[in-house]
Amino acid sequence: MGCLQSRKVEENYLLQSLHEHETGINCMAVSEDGSVLATGGEDKTARIWSTKTEQCECIGVLRGHTDYINCILIEDCYVLTGSADKTVRKWDVGTCECLVVCIGHSSVIYRMICTGDFIFTSSYDRTARAWDFDTGECVRVFRGHKRGVYPLIFIPAEDENEDDIDFDLDSNKDILVTGSADFTARTWNFETGQQLKVMKGHTGAVTCMSVDPGGRVLFTGSTDFTIRSWNMTKGTNLKIFEGHQGSVICMTVVNKIIYTGSSDHTGRAWVAEFGDCTRTYKGHKHTVSVIKIYDGMVLTACGDAKVRVFDAKTGTLKRTMSGHTCTVTAMQV
Repeated sequence: MGCLQSRKVEENYLLQSLHEHETGINCMAVSEDGSVLATGGEDKTARIWSTKTEQCECIGVLRGHTDYINCILIEDCYVLTGSADKTVRKWDVGTCECLVVCIGHSSVIYRMICTGDFIFTSSYDRTARAWDFDTGECVRVFRGHKRGVYPLIFIPAEDENEDDIDFDLDSNKDILVTGSADFTARTWNFETGQQLKVMKGHTGAVTCMSVDPGGRVLFTGSTDFTIRSWNMTKGTNLKIFEGHQGSVICMTVVNKIIYTGSSDHTGRAWVAEFGDCTRTYKGHKHTVSVIKIYDGMVLTACGDAKVRVFDAKTGTLKRTMSGHTCTVTAMQV
């Protein structure tokens, strides 16, 4: 049975356990105003929860997928789900009706992002795709990776500085960035689907990615135990961050600090500019699967069925949240 738990970050006590999913929960998303939570599971369903009351309440079940759900998003009054059944579905939050089915991938959908007008997906079929948000029509296929595509990042043109002559990613166009099991990250011109740069150097799959606030530097984490930074314009490697003794599973960048979680049972903080590891967050008994930053704290979700809260600056373990009986696969603050 899948279990969803809510807790106060500042205090170590359980607010609520929700057991409506029949099997494991793979993913979750929270609406922009925090009033709606959506979860996707191994039971082929997604569920919508209201967080407006003291106790979360399931207000809808989304049925239609024929295999487990890997990724989920909330966009305005819609929920988007990506599944191992090779499809993306768009649902109305209010009615739980499936409005659109995006068909085209030939293997499991792994990740999904949304820009409002377009949905982007990655798949084990070695491609990424862009879909029209309203119609579900596939408007672009990004081909070139030799193995499955995992993380995705979209960099809109308005995020680029037109006055910076050193930053000229294809004439200030919208850019898609993909990471793959073929050991590379790649940049693409969204308008044309043209591949721009191939970033080579990792000796393992690229599992996670992030960009600096200006969208100029790409950070990639890999199963080769390293993080790398890249010049997005030139596609060249800037730095290699070494220290993890296992695969880098998750990553987030906040205020020029890179936070990573690994199968070596640790989280780490790195100075993005210099590559120095400044903190190691210890105490986990299994893979760190999710890492989040909240109000000066580092939160980690782990394969040992626990969530831990650390002081971001000192690395001190402040509290451990127990209650789950299996790997914590998703976490939202």
